[in-house]
Amino acid sequence: MTLRYKELKLCSRKNMEYSIRQLAALAGVSTRTLRYYDEIHLLKPARVNEAGYRYYGEKEVALLQQILFYRERDLGLEVISKILAQPNFDIERALYEHLKALQRQQAHISSLIQTVELTIADLKGEGYMSDDMKFQVFKEKLVKEQEKTYGEEARNKYGDEEVDASQQKILGLSKADYERFQELEEEVFRQLKAAVKAGVSPESEEGKRIVMLHKNWLGYTWKEYSAQAHKGLAAIYTADSRFQEYYDREQKGCAEFLIKAVEFWAGK
Repeated sequence: MTLRYKELKLCSRKNMEYSIRQLAALAGVSTRTLRYYDEIHLLKPARVNEAGYRYYGEKEVALLQQILFYRERDLGLEVISKILAQPNFDIERALYEHLKALQRQQAHISSLIQTVELTIADLKGEGYMSDDMKFQVFKEKLVKEQEKTYGEEARNKYGDEEVDASQQKILGLSKADYERFQELEEEVFRQLKAAVKAGVSPESEEGKRIVMLHKNWLGYTWKEYSAQAHKGLAAIYTADSRFQEYYDREQKGCAEFLIKAVEFWAGK
C-alpha cells in the first residue's frame, strides 16, 4: 500500500511501537479487528516477530486513525481500502476532509435541533410550523449527502446547471411528494431484493417493473427524464463501487440486476 506519510517531528515518537493488544486498547478496537484488517491487507503491522506477534509503529497508528474516521463516516472497508491505496493519498488532506464532513454533520444536527424546537413551540401554540417546514431539514440533508458523495462526478458529467436544478427540485418537494419519493425508493429496494432472491432475469417483466419504479423515483429529482440519461446513470453505477454498495447493502446482486434491467428496458 502506497502512503505519503510525513515525518514526525517528535523524536520520542519515531521509535514508538505497540503490540497488537496495546494498539487495540489504545484505539478502542478488538485484536480480532486488527487481525482481520491485516488479513484483508487494510492495515499491515510494521513487523511480525519470530513468534508471530504483530507490532505496529507510528505510521500504522496514523493509518488506523484514518480507517476509524472513515468508518465513522459509514464507508465500507472495501471503499476505505481503495482510498488509502491511492498513490496520492495524503493524511493531512484526509484530516481536513474529515473535519469538513464533521462540520456538515454538526450543521445538520443544529438544523434538527432547531426543527424539534420549532415543532415543540407549534404543538404548544407558541409558534407556527407548516408541514413543509417540518420536513425541510431532511430534504436539505439528502441534498448535502448527494453533493458530498456524487457531486463532483455529477457536475463533471451533467454540468452545474443540471445538478443545481435537481437539488432545487428536491428542496421544493411538498410533504406529500417527499413521502412518495421515499416510498418509491423503499419499493425499488424491496422489489430488487425479491427479484434477486427469486433468480429472475433482469429482462423479465419483474425487471421491467423495477425499471419503471426507478424511473418514477428519478422523476422526483431530475429536471426531465430521458432513457439515454437513465442508461448513462446505469453506466455510472457500473463504474462506481459506491453505487454498488448502496444497492447491495441488504442483498448482494441488486446493483447488478438494476444495471442490466435499465440497460435492457429503459426507453422501451
